[in-house]
Amino acid sequence: MKYLVLLFFMIIVISVTGITTVYGEESTNDNESDIGAKLLGAGLAFGIAAGGAGIGLGYVGSAGLAVISENPALQSKVFIFIGMVESIAIYGIVMMFIILGQ
Repeated sequence: MKYLVLLFFMIIVISVTGITTVYGEESTNDNESDIGAKLLGAGLAFGIAAGGAGIGLGYVGSAGLAVISENPALQSKVFIFIGMVESIAIYGIVMMFIILGQ
């Protein structure tokens, strides 16, 4: 399964770099390629951060529910850990806006 995910990721990377780079063509307007690179970078920044936060939230959420079912007094600590995982997605949104703002 890991090899299939790695193969899928490599296909996406190769196809994206092939789409954004055209060899042998001179562009008179470099601003268009800058806009495309910004949009691609912003999308990747947010997408990877949100995907990582989703995976992390799955692990933390399942472990948190197990802890709460055994000791309900630890509910506030579990919410703190869930908030820490969700902050990764917020950092991704912030980086997206920083990239698009340049």
